[in-house]
Amino acid sequence: GKRLQFLKEVAPHIAHVAMLFNPDHPDNEPREVRRTAAVLGVQLQSIEFRGRGDLDVAFQAAIQGGADALYVVSSRQTILNMPRIVEFATKNKLPVAGGWGGWAKAGGLLSYGPNTNTISRQAATYVDKILKGARPADLPVQQPAGFELIINGRTAKALGLTIPPAIVA
Repeated sequence: GKRLQFLKEVAPHIAHVAMLFNPDHPDNEPREVRRTAAVLGVQLQSIEFRGRGDLDVAFQAAIQGGADALYVVSSRQTILNMPRIVEFATKNKLPVAGGWGGWAKAGGLLSYGPNTNTISRQAATYVDKILKGARPADLPVQQPAGFELIINGRTAKALGLTIPPAIVA
């Protein structure tokens, strides 16, 4: 939900957001985004996407539905198709909000999510402990503690957006 809030702050004109997600990827994010959209007064169009073959239909649905932004729920399929999704959004002048830093780095407007470098270091620590004899069942489950917001300044400029000072700070 926080990612949608950032999208609305950076692009306050948006009213209709197409949410691209893979229903085969178990995730509570679509439910949370729907709640946030209702609070923000943003119309959310859920578009299912299971693989590369669904992209053209998904893109057409977003355009026909009048989307003025694209929210991408990260999954293996969305990550694998990131260049094509960003290309579609760029061509249609749609700001893209995605999880993890890769979306903004690939040309989307913003990314908000856990820092993948930190997660990788935590995973390596666990692997080390397991290889030294620790039982996986004895290790505590850890949630990401640090999140990062990345905004692509070039994309914002191309979309005619000014990043609010509160976001920059």
